[in-house]
Amino acid sequence: MVQVALTHRTRSKHESILGANEIEGTPVNIAVPYGVVHWMPGRIRVRVPRLSCDRPYGRRLQRAANRQHWILDVRLNPAAGCAIVRYRVEGFDPDRLRVALERWLARAEDPQADDDRDPDSPDRAGESWLSELKLPLLATCLAIGAGPLGWSISPMAIASTIAIAAVPVAKRAIVSLWAERRVNIDFLDSLAISITTIQGHFLTSATMVGLIQLGEAIRNRTARSYHHEALDLLSSLARFAWVERGGEKQQVPLEAVEVGDTVIVYPGEQIPVDGRILRGKALVDEQKLTGESIPAVRSPGEAVYASTLVRSGQIYVLTERTGAATLAGRTMQLLQNAPVCDTRMENYAAKIADRAVMPALLLSGAIYALTRNAARAASILTLDFATGIRVSVPTTVMAALSAAGRHGVLIRSGRALEQLAQVDAIVFDKTGTLTQGDVAIVGVKTAAAAIDPMRVVQLAAAGEQRITHPVAEAVMRYANYHELIVPARGEWDYQVGFGLSAQVEGQAVLVGSDRFMVKEGVDLDPLHDRHPEVLTAGYPKIYVACDRRLLGVIQYSDPLRPETVRVLQKLRRFGAEIHMLTGDNRQRAATVARELDIPPSHVHAEAFPEHKAEVIGRLHDRGKTVAFVGDGLNDSAALAYADVSISFGDGSDVARETADVVLMKNNLYGLVEAVAIARHAKQIIAQNTGIVALPNLSGLAIAATVGMNPMTATAINNGSSVVAGVNGLRPVLIAPSKSDRE
Repeated sequence: MVQVALTHRTRSKHESILGANEIEGTPVNIAVPYGVVHWMPGRIRVRVPRLSCDRPYGRRLQRAANRQHWILDVRLNPAAGCAIVRYRVEGFDPDRLRVALERWLARAEDPQADDDRDPDSPDRAGESWLSELKLPLLATCLAIGAGPLGWSISPMAIASTIAIAAVPVAKRAIVSLWAERRVNIDFLDSLAISITTIQGHFLTSATMVGLIQLGEAIRNRTARSYHHEALDLLSSLARFAWVERGGEKQQVPLEAVEVGDTVIVYPGEQIPVDGRILRGKALVDEQKLTGESIPAVRSPGEAVYASTLVRSGQIYVLTERTGAATLAGRTMQLLQNAPVCDTRMENYAAKIADRAVMPALLLSGAIYALTRNAARAASILTLDFATGIRVSVPTTVMAALSAAGRHGVLIRSGRALEQLAQVDAIVFDKTGTLTQGDVAIVGVKTAAAAIDPMRVVQLAAAGEQRITHPVAEAVMRYANYHELIVPARGEWDYQVGFGLSAQVEGQAVLVGSDRFMVKEGVDLDPLHDRHPEVLTAGYPKIYVACDRRLLGVIQYSDPLRPETVRVLQKLRRFGAEIHMLTGDNRQRAATVARELDIPPSHVHAEAFPEHKAEVIGRLHDRGKTVAFVGDGLNDSAALAYADVSISFGDGSDVARETADVVLMKNNLYGLVEAVAIARHAKQIIAQNTGIVALPNLSGLAIAATVGMNPMTATAINNGSSVVAGVNGLRPVLIAPSKSDRE
């Protein structure tokens, strides 16, 4: 629990009231821990630690804010674990504000608050399916009742029901005939349905309508909508910025910031513009934009970019680009201009069907001209093998998508499944994809044999405790893992970009970079002489000294995912060429590439979002079918340009929405399963083509020579469709073989 106070007096932009413990003398406790970082009338910044580790809670909190009349605007910053709320000042004293704030935070606790289903949710989709198929089902039931069951039903009622149920088929035929000036398979189907209905073969025509509409419904469900919604990457930035104008600090809407303005960015805030630092120094987390997992120190004269986060320090930035002109804005433009494709696997059936239309019509017409037998002519029209393919292909696709879902993989469309089966080049983002996306200690070296490595960690942890820096947090986790007792820290001083000095157990402890050690007069040679590999290993490091005597060095890195090596081996067996893309520096990228056996020519380092899209384009130019795997905002452009894009369930919102395939278990093994399932589905579709085509072609030969009853023709046509449809269900009934997966 956290106790918070809001008092009546106005507080400045910088004044923190975190840790105060009363409101009008009354303690406050709530279920969701929070703290007020700063407050001023109309605006409050609240630290909610849960935001940084519970993404669904953040979404519920955002939705709950939209339903709070007192909230004008809210911006959530999961990276900093805080929320900035603009609220109506009128009628809100501190006490009422506290109550409203706590109710809002508590409302998002309820998982049911996340149950705002969209129209494409499974339940709504089920309702839509029933709506599309209810008339064909009714027509079939009436035909069965009047035929095999002998019920007394008016033929006119049955024929009318069939006619109404067949309206969608007729509409598609008319649109093709009128708009495209061509006859398609729907025209052929409409003709066959009309003839069999007129002749009183109601069960035949009703069954045809039902199967056609079922196939169309399945086909529509598997189509990927490839319009990119306006996923405004800049919406994650602050709606307001602090600028210095005329010697005064003022808060203005982000849209009012102009080139040449001096923008002030405080700790925990995102930088809202691209520009250069005029004064101040800050530790900037650029992972959201570049993928670099370790924050970088930015000093006067250096460039900073919109959407990056100031972890510590305060900077004054000379604005050079705003809005859509920023690097984040250009990333958005790349995303919106990405090529839109619709080469769905299901359209293969439609192409075959369209090619079969004119030969079937001509043959049917010739048979009728020679025999004057409408039934034989209708049999020719009924035996169109394309109908079976139109049903079996989407059925296979749906079954494959369901099978992938059982393995924790969301494949959004038949097109994605098709491309996944053909992929021969896979490009991985490094940070958070091949690696765990978090800093971890990989080694501790000491300057002398008599020094205990754990003592080095213990003193480093003592100095780094309660410092919000990824490396400091990694040191603390490492110390806790080894169950070290961390001594109390006395007076301390932290210098951004260098390190810190602290009094620990009466000794002067220094923790920081090599530059910091040299500046403080610490000799690094004893360590480098004893461990020369420290300088060439490629791992970032922090040095630890005590009373100006070097004790050792702690090496850290972003470690590989446990499954990465094995997954890449399996993907290579599929014949895939493996590439690595990263915003990291070349040395760090090369270190990871060596561990994964990725050749230098396939490593693309120091890549901004537009560079990532260029790499995808170069692979396309070589004739490759490219899959891209990434999880961050900085990967969204590459995801959009790839033939098939893959992200993780806990990836950024933009990456997750852009991706064709989402690994919901956040594990790379899901990618291996997805490729195996896609290839399995492709094999089944080839089988189904034969299952449908051979019986129908044979029946067509018989109908053209000696004649065939329309009901027999329908039995052959529908029977082969059913067999192919059942075969198409194999992805959910039978898992891919071990050889397919490995």
